[in-house]
Amino acid sequence: MTLVELQRRMAAAIMTPLAISGGPLRLEAEALIKRNSRLTSLKRLQIYRESYWYRALDSLRDDFPGLRAVLGLKAFDRLAETYLAEMPSESYTMRNLGSRLELWLKNRPEFGGENHALALDMVRLEWAHIEAFDAATEKPLGPEDLIELHEGMVFGLQPCISLLELQYPVDDLRIKVQAAGEDEHGAASNAVIRRKERGIVRTYSKVTPAETFLAVHRIGFIVYYRRLAPHEYRILVALREGRAIGEVVASMESSDNLELWFASWARMGWLCKARQVKGS
Repeated sequence: MTLVELQRRMAAAIMTPLAISGGPLRLEAEALIKRNSRLTSLKRLQIYRESYWYRALDSLRDDFPGLRAVLGLKAFDRLAETYLAEMPSESYTMRNLGSRLELWLKNRPEFGGENHALALDMVRLEWAHIEAFDAATEKPLGPEDLIELHEGMVFGLQPCISLLELQYPVDDLRIKVQAAGEDEHGAASNAVIRRKERGIVRTYSKVTPAETFLAVHRIGFIVYYRRLAPHEYRILVALREGRAIGEVVASMESSDNLELWFASWARMGWLCKARQVKGS
């Protein structure tokens, strides 16, 4: 057995769901790990399995507090355990654990139940939050770069900005959940936190649908959610797609707010040079 084969078998054994024990797993443990005077091969493997699974589940709980509030604790934990079993980590960092959660949940609506659409919107927002926190940024264009806008100009958007078209105002919900969690910071007992979380679920699992356009962005080391007007959202999407200003304006019903929006985007550092100009 090569080192690579050994590593792959060991990783597969560690990532085996905790509900599975004995039988083939015991035989695999004995093939990979020596027993000692105190622990069998399977029990030694179990130490690593529990470390992996408890750390992975804690990471998802930390990254998706809004989803926990929508689904409830038990439903969230069922979702998390099934997701990790079906979509095991392929990355060296826990940061990427939830990268495939939106697509997985789309195909597994039973885990969202009656709040499936709300849960999907929350996952999209919370993954955008993760990406905005540590995504790259490029040198922003300032107001002086926008003095003379002309039809052929093409801009880029900062890589750390996500543009979301949502069915529910999950930004407000996420902020409330975060604030509730901060109120319990430093609580001595997990029971206190759990009681608080159950209250969050009862209060926030029923949210009235409302079309919401959102930019998730970062200023310094803080992530912000900014509501967008529908036309503003569509212009930003068009700019991200590499469309020239003239083409964007021609598709708008009104360009009354265009200069105001561009000035606002420049102040926030959203605009940067396009990575690739059309026709180049």
